[in-house]
Amino acid sequence: MSGIPARTTASASTAAVIATSCVEVCPVGCIHPTPDEPGFALVDQLYIDPEECIDCDACVEACPAEAITAEDQVPDGWRHYIQINADYYKQQKP
Repeated sequence: MSGIPARTTASASTAAVIATSCVEVCPVGCIHPTPDEPGFALVDQLYIDPEECIDCDACVEACPAEAITAEDQVPDGWRHYIQINADYYKQQKP
């Protein structure tokens, strides 16, 4: 573990369009921005809130781009996305 409480980590998708099926299946609503939120059109990936994620893996199964990975299975080349996700939420909090 990296010390960050997130159980799953989102990484930038190689798809031209961000898939939102993960947002739809998340039981705690911890993936942002959603298509209805400001800034959605400006991001190149969605972000999983490390403090809200309950490790259900519903988003992992739903992501057609395979851009979400259980934290303990994040490949070495993608590990920096753990911090990117955490930093996104630090910037969002007042």
